[in-house]
This record gives sequence, structure tokens and C-alpha cells, in this order.
Amino acid sequence: MAVSVLAAPPVAVNLLDAQPLLAAFGVLGVAVVMFAETGLLVGFFLPGDSLLFTAGLLCAGTADEAATLSLPWVLVAAAAGALAGAQVGYLIGRRAGGAVLSRSKSKRLHDGAERAEELLERYGQAKAIVLARFVPVVRTVLNPLAGALNIPTRVFTVWQVAGGLVWTVGLVLAGYALGSSIPNVDPYLLPIIALIVAVSLLPLAAELLRSRRAAQHRNEAP
Repeated sequence: MAVSVLAAPPVAVNLLDAQPLLAAFGVLGVAVVMFAETGLLVGFFLPGDSLLFTAGLLCAGTADEAATLSLPWVLVAAAAGALAGAQVGYLIGRRAGGAVLSRSKSKRLHDGAERAEELLERYGQAKAIVLARFVPVVRTVLNPLAGALNIPTRVFTVWQVAGGLVWTVGLVLAGYALGSSIPNVDPYLLPIIALIVAVSLLPLAAELLRSRRAAQHRNEAP
């Protein structure tokens, strides 16, 4: 069954599940979810990684089913939503300051804010903004946090665009490549998505390991 770009949504859609979300809203859903997850604090729970990967799979189709989404349109929608969302989140933080996060009662958001602050302190502005794209929740809170901390607009914009393009295009193309090379991949979709989410955390894990080793060497130095 083909997925229309502006398909009429059913009465209820599980926003935590990428497949029914894409079936209901098509390419428009990709843009909206990317925008909400990266620009609005209320979108921290949305399935960004799995949505991008699943959208790539649907662009490839299977041996028995034609592609249900257009790859160029998915790439444009994902990048546009993620980049615009991050910039809006930054502007919200710039105007509202630290209050934008302090008003929230969500423990996950506050934990994400702590991790975002650690990234900024440990890796500096540019690297932290890029790395945050690959960490759920952190990519939601870092944008308003960057605005609240008065990170220069040019610095934030350049690096959020770089990180956003790598994140969105990379995951969509990964799903498309897998869907194109492996027929009947649907039964393995959930384990594959879990693996993709784990792999998306590798850049952050590598940076953390490198930082700890550097700190250990400094402590051991006479």
C-alpha cells in the first residue's frame, strides 16, 4: 500500500512507532517530527532515529512491494525539519533564557540538559553541537540551551547545519541502502532499528573514551 505525502491520518496514531506514523502522514510526517524533536521541548519523546531509518527503508521498497516514499523528498523533508527545528529551539532559548528548561517537570529533559552541558564543557561548542544530533533527548535540549548560554548565532548555525545534515541524510541513506540490498527485510526491522540507534551513539562513546584517556594521561603526568 503506497504512502501518500499528504495521506489522511487515521483516528489514532502511535507517535512512538515510526511505521504507523509514516503510514499516516508520509513525507509531511518526517518534516514535522524532525522539527518537533529538535525544536520543541515537548518533542523529546519522538522516534527521530528510527523514523529516519524506516523512511529510508520505505523509499527502497522490497522485492514484493514498490517504494512507498520518494527518497529525494524524504531527504529534503528530514533535513529541512531538523535544521529549522534546531534554529527555532536556539531562538527560543535565546529569548527565554534558562527558564525554558527550568519550567519543565520532565526528569528525562533535565537529565538531557545535564548531558548537553557536559558535552559543551568537555568538547567545546562546535563539536558538542554536532555530537548532540546523535543522542536522543540531548539533541532536543541542547538547542535552547545553546541559545540560553548565548553561543554566537553564527557558530551555532554552522555546526547545527553540519551535524543535522550528517544525521538526517546518513540515517535515511542507511535505511535505503539496506532496503535496496536485502529483500523482505520487514521481519528484522525492529532489531535493525535498535542496532542503528546503538551505532548512532558510537561517535559520542568514542569521544567520551578519548576524553577519559586524555584526562588519565594528564593525571599520571608528573
